[in-house]
Amino acid sequence: MTGELTLPDSVTYVRSTPEFDAATVPAGLLQAHQVAEGVWGRLVVSEGSVEFTFEDTPEESMTITAGGMQVIPPTRPHHIQVNDHTRFHVEFHREAK
Repeated sequence: MTGELTLPDSVTYVRSTPEFDAATVPAGLLQAHQVAEGVWGRLVVSEGSVEFTFEDTPEESMTITAGGMQVIPPTRPHHIQVNDHTRFHVEFHREAK
């Protein structure tokens, strides 16, 4: 599954995290956090699934499955939950200055 948001055409790929799994996911991703001002994230799931929740709409939690992705706008608080068979990474894209 993929969330409804898309990356704006005005952003450029900057970098990616390493691939994480249930044992290596940073604890900060499992609690409310946000991407910096001017930076967009894209969660990419390669195996298993990730439960993705925007803090301002917790009732609309999404399950992102292998092959899916979720775009994360700047400064919008969110968190994830992972299962034992999850593998994912996060890409970062910056708005043109």
